[in-house]
Amino acid sequence: MRELIIAFGLFLFIEGILYAIFPAKMKSMLKKLELIKDSQLRSGGLIFAVLGFIIIYYMKN
Repeated sequence: MRELIIAFGLFLFIEGILYAIFPAKMKSMLKKLELIKDSQLRSGGLIFAVLGFIIIYYMKN
């Protein structure tokens, strides 16, 4: 559970830094997100989730 909280904190830190350093780029990127099909977002999200799981699995074992 401790690792999960640390990982979530790291996620928030990285996300916050991106918005703090590149606010205009992040706004532009979010606007472009509307142009991407739902199926492409779903596929990309699934790929990242599986990669994240694999990384966690190998780091824990």
